[in-house]
Amino acid sequence: MPDEELVDIKFRLYDGSDIGPFRYSAASTVDMLKQRIVSDWPKGKTIVPKTVNEIKLISSGKILENNKTVGQCKIPYGEVPGGVIIMHVVVQPSLAKTKTEKKIDDSPRKIVCSCSIL
Repeated sequence: MPDEELVDIKFRLYDGSDIGPFRYSAASTVDMLKQRIVSDWPKGKTIVPKTVNEIKLISSGKILENNKTVGQCKIPYGEVPGGVIIMHVVVQPSLAKTKTEKKIDDSPRKIVCSCSIL
């Protein structure tokens, strides 16, 4: 196992609090990280993800895809050996909620022409 690279990752939540840091293998997938976040989500938060699909992880300004590994997501520059990588956690509501909200917003609207010919 000495060849396997380990990475410390801390997850920053919407209110500035953190989960972690945890040590992961560079071969761990983003999906595995999301599963850990759901299982270790702090009690008493107003927003709570119910599934992995409701979570987006952001690192270095990029949304990470579930099939990517931690090694593929690491930033190549400015990394301090032994440092902790901070990934931001965004919780998005499930698709069912957004569809029902959209139906309410899509009420029929009058089309009014505001053209002026001078």
